[in-house]
Amino acid sequence: MSVGSLFKKTLIVIHRYAGIPLSLMIIVWFVSGIVMMYAGGMPELSANARLDKLPPLDLDAVELTPAEAAERLGGRGITSPTLTTVLERPAYRFARGFGGAVTIFADTGERMPELTIDAARGVAARFAEVPEDRVRFVETVENVDQWTLTQRNTLPLHRFDVDDGTGARVYVSPQSGRVELVTTTRTRALAWAGTIPHWLYFAPLRTKPLWAKVVVWTSAAACVLAVIGLVIGVWQLRLNRAPKVSLIPYRGWMRWHHVLGLFFGVFALTWAFSGLLSMEPFAWTQATSDLNVRRDVFTGGPVQLDRYRPFDARAWDGVLGDRVLKEVEFTRIRGDHYYAARYTRAPDAKGAGAEGRRERLHQPYGVTGRNERGRLLIAADTLRSRTEPFAADGLLATLRDAVTDAAIVESAVLDDYDSFYYSRGRQAPLPVLRVKFDDAMATWVYVDLATAQPVAQVHRLNRVERWLYNGLHSLDFSFWYDKRPLWDIGMIVLSLGALATTAIGLYLGLQRIRRGTLRLLRRGAVTNPRPSFDNDGPVEGGDFRA
Repeated sequence: MSVGSLFKKTLIVIHRYAGIPLSLMIIVWFVSGIVMMYAGGMPELSANARLDKLPPLDLDAVELTPAEAAERLGGRGITSPTLTTVLERPAYRFARGFGGAVTIFADTGERMPELTIDAARGVAARFAEVPEDRVRFVETVENVDQWTLTQRNTLPLHRFDVDDGTGARVYVSPQSGRVELVTTTRTRALAWAGTIPHWLYFAPLRTKPLWAKVVVWTSAAACVLAVIGLVIGVWQLRLNRAPKVSLIPYRGWMRWHHVLGLFFGVFALTWAFSGLLSMEPFAWTQATSDLNVRRDVFTGGPVQLDRYRPFDARAWDGVLGDRVLKEVEFTRIRGDHYYAARYTRAPDAKGAGAEGRRERLHQPYGVTGRNERGRLLIAADTLRSRTEPFAADGLLATLRDAVTDAAIVESAVLDDYDSFYYSRGRQAPLPVLRVKFDDAMATWVYVDLATAQPVAQVHRLNRVERWLYNGLHSLDFSFWYDKRPLWDIGMIVLSLGALATTAIGLYLGLQRIRRGTLRLLRRGAVTNPRPSFDNDGPVEGGDFRA
C-alpha cells in the first residue's frame, strides 16, 4: 500500500469513528443554535423590565438631597447615587466597591438593613403582583446555581417560587432590596434547549476552569473533523471518470452524506472555528490597544452632589408631563450637572410598549451603550430637559485634548451602523461620533451623542476577529443581517443542511458499528459453538443463530 493510500485510509478511519461522538455534539450545536436565534441567552432581568415593575417615584416623600445622603455614609468609597424606590420608600442607592451597594432611605436618612426573608418575600410578591401567600421561600443562594451563573457579583440572593401560573422563580438581594433575576418555566426550558447545551453552560462545569478547555477542545476537534471530511469528500470525487459514470462514488445515504457534506461541511467548519474563537484562545484575540479613552473623558470632572437642590415635586411634574418617573441618576457631562431621569409612559400614553429581546453586543469587543426607551436628561440648575444631542465638534475637541499620544486621522457622525458598530435588533444607540486614530493598533472610538459617553473602542485585531467570529458564526454581513426574515431563512437553511449532513454521518457510523458488532458475535459463535436445548435437554449438533 502506497503512502498516499495509507494516509487516505487513515483519514477515512478517523473521520468515520471520531465522527460518531463528535456528531452528537455538533447536532446539539445546530439545533440549539436555531433556538438561540429566537430565545436569546440565559434568563435575565433587563434594566427596562425591572423599571417597569418599580412603583412611581414619590418625590413628595424625599427629604434628603443626594449630598445629605452621602454625608450619612462619610462620603468615602462611594459613587454617584441612584434615587429609586426600595420597600415602597424613596431611597438613594450608592455603589460601593466591586458589585457592592449601600442604600439610604431618602425620607428619613436611615441606612437600609439587610432584608429578612419575610421582607424579601414582600419584595418578590410586589414584583410578581401576587399576594404574599403565593410566594414560597426556597433557599438563600450563596453559591451560583444554574440560573445565577451571570449573577455572581449580586450573591447572596433569596430565591422564591411564585404561584402565578408561569412557574416564576424570583431572586431578591437582601443587600440592595431589589429583584436581581426572574426566570419562568418557559425561559428555563428555552435555555435548556438553547444556550445551556450550546455553550455547555451546565453549572457544575461552567463554574470550573475546565469549562473553557472543554469548549476549546470540542470546537477544535470539530474543526479537524470537518476539514478531514471536506478533504475526503473532494478526494473521493471521480474527476477522471469514464462517460456515464457518476461523479459521486456512493449510493443511498452515503451518497447524500457525500453530496451535502461538500457544501454544508464548509459552514460546519466555519461555525466550529468561529465558536472556537469566541473563547479567545489565542494571544492576538486578547490583545489590547495602548490607546485607552476613559469613560469619564467627557464629564469635566467628578459629580459634585451639592449641585443638586432639594426635589420640588410640582416643578418635576411640569418637566415630565405624561412620563411616570421611576429612577433618577446624577451625572455630569462636559462640566454641567444633570439629572438622568428614567421613566415609563402612562399605560395609555403614546410610546408605551413591551421591550424586545436584549441582544449581546458583541463578542470581540464591548458595545456598552443601549437604546433606552425612557431616559431624559434634565439640567440640575434650570430643570430644563435636554433633547438635542451633544455637538460632535465639541466632543471631538475634548477627545483630541485627552488623547495626546495619537492623532485623529478621521471623524464622522454616523446616523446608521457601520460594519463594526451595529446591532441586528437596533439596540445600539444612534447617532454616534466615530473617531479614527493613528496609533499602532489603528483604534476607532465611538461616542454616543445623546449621552456623550464612549460606547465602543475597536482596534485593528478586533476588526479582524469581528469578521472571523461574528461574520462566520452569525453571518451578520451588512447586505442581509438587518433584513429579516432574509437572514433568518438563510441561517435556518444552512443550519438544517449542516444538521442533515451530520445526522446522516452519525446514522452511517452507528450502522457500521452495529454491523461490525454482529460480525464479531457471529465469529464468536462459530469459534465457540454453544449447545442447543430441546424440551428434554441437549441436542447433538445444535446451532446458534444470531
